[in-house]
Amino acid sequence: MNRYCFCLQVKPSRLDEYVERHRDVWPEMQAALRDSGWHNYSLFLRDDGLLVGYVEADDLEAAQKAMAATEVNNRWQTEMKAYFSEIEGRPPDESFVLLPEIFHLTPSTED
Repeated sequence: MNRYCFCLQVKPSRLDEYVERHRDVWPEMQAALRDSGWHNYSLFLRDDGLLVGYVEADDLEAAQKAMAATEVNNRWQTEMKAYFSEIEGRPPDESFVLLPEIFHLTPSTED
């Protein structure tokens, strides 16, 4: 399983709303993510709006394509678009910047 980290910029004026929307992500959206190959998916948000995401997938590009083909993702992305800056008219899930992994602590052989 590959690990991926990405970032986006949430508009500072919309932080509270963005957090509230993620307290109750639609069950069908969560199911679509799982069914599309997204695993161990987390979002982290800094006070200035920097959003950092972490996800594991066999193939992130294939997982993104599978999600893009779902109706629920299209509805979710349409609603989420208003919360982000610097995405230039594209949906948020097509706008994030992948960060290269530069270090990973592997389990020791003694664990």
